[in-house]
Amino acid sequence: MTRGADRSRDGARERPTGLRSVAGQVFALQAVIALLLIVAAAVALVVQDRWDGERNARNRSLAVAETFAHAPGLADALRSNDPTALLQPRAEAARVGSGVDFIAVLAPDGARYTDSDPSLIGQRASGDIGRARAGESFTEVFHGAPNDAVRAVVPVRDDQGHVVGMVTSGIEVATVGDTVEARLPLLLGAAGVALALAVGGAGLVSARLRRQTHGLGPAEMTRLKEHHEAVLHSVKEGVVIVAADGRLLLANDEARRLLKLPQDAERRHVRELGLEPRTAALLLSGRAVTDEVHLAGDRLLAVNVRPTGDRAGGSVMTMRDTTELSALTGRAEVARGRLRLLYEAGTRIGTTLDVVRTAEELSEVAVPRFADFVTVELLDPVVRGEEPSGAFTEMRRTALSGATPETPLQPVGDLIRFVVPTTPMAEALQEGRAILQTDLAEAQGWRAQDPEGARQALAYGLHSLLTVPLLARGVVLGMANFWRGRDTPEPFGEEDLSFAEELAARAALAIDNARRFTREHTMAVALQRSLLPRVLPEQSAMRVAFRYLPAKAGVGGDWFDVIPLPGARVALVVGDVVGHGVHAAATMGRLRTAVGNFSTLDLPPDELLSHLDELIDRLGEEHEPEGGDADGEGVASNGGPEGTAGATCLYVIYDPTTGVCTMASAGHPGPALVRPDGSVEFPAVPSGLPLGLGLGDPRPFASARLTLEPDSKLVLFTDGLLEDRRRDYDAGLELLRKTLARPDRTPEQTCADVLAALLFPVPDDDIALLVASARRIDRDRIAEWEVPSDPSAVAPVRAAAAERIASWGLEDAAFTAELVLSELITNAIRYGRPPVRVRLVYDRVLICEVSDGSSTSPHLRHATDTDEGGRGLFLVAQFAQRWGTRYARRGKTIWAELPTSPNGPSVDLAGPLFDPDALEDLAW
Repeated sequence: MTRGADRSRDGARERPTGLRSVAGQVFALQAVIALLLIVAAAVALVVQDRWDGERNARNRSLAVAETFAHAPGLADALRSNDPTALLQPRAEAARVGSGVDFIAVLAPDGARYTDSDPSLIGQRASGDIGRARAGESFTEVFHGAPNDAVRAVVPVRDDQGHVVGMVTSGIEVATVGDTVEARLPLLLGAAGVALALAVGGAGLVSARLRRQTHGLGPAEMTRLKEHHEAVLHSVKEGVVIVAADGRLLLANDEARRLLKLPQDAERRHVRELGLEPRTAALLLSGRAVTDEVHLAGDRLLAVNVRPTGDRAGGSVMTMRDTTELSALTGRAEVARGRLRLLYEAGTRIGTTLDVVRTAEELSEVAVPRFADFVTVELLDPVVRGEEPSGAFTEMRRTALSGATPETPLQPVGDLIRFVVPTTPMAEALQEGRAILQTDLAEAQGWRAQDPEGARQALAYGLHSLLTVPLLARGVVLGMANFWRGRDTPEPFGEEDLSFAEELAARAALAIDNARRFTREHTMAVALQRSLLPRVLPEQSAMRVAFRYLPAKAGVGGDWFDVIPLPGARVALVVGDVVGHGVHAAATMGRLRTAVGNFSTLDLPPDELLSHLDELIDRLGEEHEPEGGDADGEGVASNGGPEGTAGATCLYVIYDPTTGVCTMASAGHPGPALVRPDGSVEFPAVPSGLPLGLGLGDPRPFASARLTLEPDSKLVLFTDGLLEDRRRDYDAGLELLRKTLARPDRTPEQTCADVLAALLFPVPDDDIALLVASARRIDRDRIAEWEVPSDPSAVAPVRAAAAERIASWGLEDAAFTAELVLSELITNAIRYGRPPVRVRLVYDRVLICEVSDGSSTSPHLRHATDTDEGGRGLFLVAQFAQRWGTRYARRGKTIWAELPTSPNGPSVDLAGPLFDPDALEDLAW
C-alpha cells in the first residue's frame, strides 16, 4: 500500500505543470499571438480613423466653399463699395450652419473681405492661392498663421466668367485630432474586450487540450507515441478501430495486410474500403462478437469485436489469420454463393412473357459466377409459341452470353444439330438429366459432331461442359449448355450438377409460361386482325388513314371502323373493350358487327349507342351463370371471363353536303379537330357511361354537332395512344395537340407523325388511330326542290330534275332517275305529309332523296296481276343500286342510289318501257 502510494505521488510529482505541459505552452502561444494581433489592429484603426477624419474635413471644406462661392449675389457684393459689410454676416452664418472652423472671402489679390476672426479682415491670406486666382478649386492641408488647417479654396466668377474673388473654408488640424482622440477610449475598450475574449478562448482550448493530453509535456507525449507504434505494429494480430459514424480511425500493419486496405484508408468510411460486405456490416453494427469467421480474399479470419467504451462510441476489431480452415470454409462459401445465385435466378428469369428474352435471362444470370459461357437452344415451335414437336436433334440457338465479347461458339440464330448420339447434349436429352464433361479434349463424340467448331473452341480455351435439358411438365423445350474456359481453370464438378438442374428447371418453367402466353397472344392478335377492317371502304366524304397496334403484353379490344352511309355521308367509329386476350378480341368483333348492323338503320349517333348498350346488356344476361347464391354474389356477366365486358365507343357521322358532323360518346375520349390553319382543339362531346355496365336503368346518350371546314381533320383515338405508366392522360393530350398543330399534311403523314411522337417502345395497351380529312360536295352538284302537295306538281319537278341531271352529263341515268323520282314523289304526296322535298346529289353515284313529314315506312311487296298498285317500290328496288329509309326527328327520307356509269347494274324488264307519267297513278 505504502509503496503504491509512493509511486502515485512520484507520478504526480513528475507530471508537468504550468507552461511545461503541452496545454500550458499552447495557452501562452495563443495569448501572445492574440495580444500582438489586437495591438496591430488598434494601431491600424487609429491611423485609419485619422486618415478618414482628414478626408472628411477636405470634403466638407470643399462643399462649403463651393456652395458659398456660387451663392446668388456674391459676385455683385464683391464689386460693391463695402464688400465686408455685406458679406461678413453671411459668411459667419454659413460657418455656424456648416460646422467648419472658418469661412473667408478674399479679393483676387488675397486680401480678406471677411473672416471668422474680424482682426484678420484686410490682411492677405498666406499660402499658394494662385491656383484659385487662375480659376481652379482645390483642397490642401495648410500650415501657417493663424492655424494649421485643412482648407479648400474656390474661385468666385462673375457673369462673364472672370475671377472676381475667392472663398476659402476649412477645419483646423487640431479639431480633426480632437475627433480622433475622442474615439480612443472606445477603441481601447474594444481592444481590451477582444484581448479578454482571446485569452478566455485560449484558456478554454488549453483546458480542453489538457484533458485530451492528460497534462503531459512534449517529451512524455513523444515517448508515448513511440511506445504506441512499437506495440501496435509489432504484434501479429490485426487491430482496427472504427468511429461511431463508420469511419476508420486506425489500422495496424497486420490489419492492412489481412484486409488489403489502401494507403489512405484512415478517415474513410468502412463501405469505401472494399471489405467483404459481411465484414463491413459487422464493423458498422456495433455488436460484440467473439471468434466469428469472416472471409477476406483467400484468407479466413477469426474476428473479435468490442465497443471502445468511450463517450464517442465506436468499436475495436482484432483479427487473426486462420488459413488452416480455408478448405472447409471455402466449400461453405461456394454453397452460399450457389444459394444466392439461385435466389437471383428466381427474380431475374421470367421477368417478361417473351420466350427469347427468358432464354437470354437464363444465359445472363449464370455468367460469370457459374460459367464463362452459356448457350440456350430451343425447339423452333417453342420459339414461335407452339407446342414442342419434331425431332430433338435439331434446335435453334436462342441465347448466348459470355464473360468476353468474342466467343468461339456458334452465334444466336444458328441451327444446332446433335447427330452423334455420344455427344453430351444427345446423352442429356436421351436420359433427361444433366451430363458433365470435365475435359472437352476427351469428348470424342462432341469433337466428331463438329470437328472444326470443336477445334476452335479448344484453341480458345474451353475445357469443361455441363449440359442440361430444359424440361417443363415432362416435355423437352430445349437445352442449356454451361461452358468454362481459360477465365475459370477449375472444371465443373459433381457438386455442380444439382445446381445446374435446379437452375434449368426454373428457367424451363418460365420459358414454358412465356411460350403459352406467346401462343395465346398470337391467337388473340390473329383473331383481332381478322375482325378489324383490312381495307377501308370506298367513299368520297373523307380521306381516311388508320393505324392499329396491339399491345406487347396482351392484345386488348380496341377497334375502329369506317362505314359509308346513304346520302354520301360516312360514319367513323372507334372503341375500346375492357380487358385483354382472346375474350376481349371476340367481344370487340361482336361489337363491331353490331355497330355495322345498327348503322344500316341510319340512326343518329346517340340512338345507335343506346341500341348498342341494350344489346350488350342482353348478351351479358345470356352468359350470366346459373345458380347464383341468394345474396346475388354470383359472378357478374360483365365481370366473368365468359361474359361481355364493358366497352367505350365514339360514333361520328359526317355529311359532306353540309359539312355538319354529329357525334356521341359512350365513355370514350372525344376526337381532336385540326383546322385548316393548323389550330387544334378538342370539341366537347357529352360523355355517357361506358357500354355494358349492367346498371339496368335507361341511360340516354347525348350528341354534339359541329361544322367542319373543307380539309379539316378529325382525329379519333383510343386512350392507349396517350397514357401509359410513364405518362398520364393530360400530358399525352398536350403532346398530341403539339404534334397535330401543323397544316398541309395528308392523313397518312399525320398518322405517321402522331405515332412517331407518342408511341411508347413497349405499349401497355392497344392503340387505334383514325385520321379523317373532311371534303365537301360542290354546291353545283346538289339540287333541291320543295314540292307542293298536288300530284300535278310531280311532272315539273321531274322535268327540272332531268334538266339538272343532263347538265351534270348523266344523260344515260336521266331516264332511270325520272322513273325513281316520279314514283317516290307521287307516293310521298299521296301517302305522306307535307312538306315534301326532293334532293339530288351527284357524288360517286346519283343520290335521289324524297323527304316528307310522315314517319310511315314503305314496304316492298309483290303485287298480283289484279292489283292496281304495289309495284312502285319494286321498280325502285330494281333500278337502284341501294335504297332505304332514313328517319329524322320529324318525318323520313326515302333515298335511292343510281349508278352514273354505263357499267352500273341493268334491269331487264319484260314488256315495253314504262312511261314516267304513268307511274303517278301507281301505289306503293
